[in-house]
Amino acid sequence: MDYRSKIEEGLKEALKKRDSIRVSVLRMLLAAVKNKEVEKIRPLTDDEFYSIVKTSIKQHNDSIDSFKKGQRLELAEKEEKELEILKEFQPSQLTEDEILKAIEEAVSTVDAKSQKDMGKVIKHLMEKFPGRIDGKVLSAMVLKRLSL
Repeated sequence: MDYRSKIEEGLKEALKKRDSIRVSVLRMLLAAVKNKEVEKIRPLTDDEFYSIVKTSIKQHNDSIDSFKKGQRLELAEKEEKELEILKEFQPSQLTEDEILKAIEEAVSTVDAKSQKDMGKVIKHLMEKFPGRIDGKVLSAMVLKRLSL
């Protein structure tokens, strides 16, 4: 089942169950997909869809942090519920072992010798595994590897 069908099916189910938060999140996601398709003048690839989901997840994480700093816990809680729904559409993340193996391959592929080559390694891996690696985690792991 492609991502659009999955969203639309989830929306139908949420409407039947009267789950307002899920309806809201799925409508927002569907609107973002449609807007991007209009912009691109073609259907989105899976990687482009995952990019939209990743951006939305990042926005929700930022909002949660802001609400917690501002002592608006009820809003932070709502954002966390929405975040859990969005994570259902995120591609499966690589395990730590898979990331370490991929880093070793990337280091040899781009011929990285020092921390100066860190950007090359990260770029290579982010292109190879779009949406499947958290940038902060990857950055820390690459830095540790190139510091050896």
